[in-house]
Amino acid sequence: MNVSNLKDMYVAELQEARSLEEQLVDALPKMADKATDPGLKEGMTEHLGETRSHLQRVEDILEHHGANPREHTDQSMQRLIGESEKWAGMVDDTNLRDAGLIASAQRIEHYEIAAYGTLACWAKQLGLKDDLETLLSILEEEKAADGKLSELAKREVNPEAAH
Repeated sequence: MNVSNLKDMYVAELQEARSLEEQLVDALPKMADKATDPGLKEGMTEHLGETRSHLQRVEDILEHHGANPREHTDQSMQRLIGESEKWAGMVDDTNLRDAGLIASAQRIEHYEIAAYGTLACWAKQLGLKDDLETLLSILEEEKAADGKLSELAKREVNPEAAH
């Protein structure tokens, strides 16, 4: 796809978002399996359901625009997931591993927040009201997931890792 205007760039970024969500659908169960804190396991499992919903909603937007959903692969997400796998594989202490998994999950959430924030801004600029509504909804869910991770880290996981 040649990008010659904002709409083309918007669609290409939507394809990247679809890719990142698809990668997370595969990665989240593995991350949850490596977690030992019950709240962390539960949060990752809960977010897997949201991630599946995000994937479907982005695919619906792409279908509406007549775009091939699989044209792009998000390589940044591949690296972020690889970093989480590295943490999980190099830390034996379960409390430390959980802290590392939260750090990795928050990097992923922050990347998603940036991606959906950009997409929402572009959808607004392009006058795509239905897309904007969907993207803002996804953005709020990503922010909420990040907030839950922060609370879990502060309240339970990081204090346990510090002991």
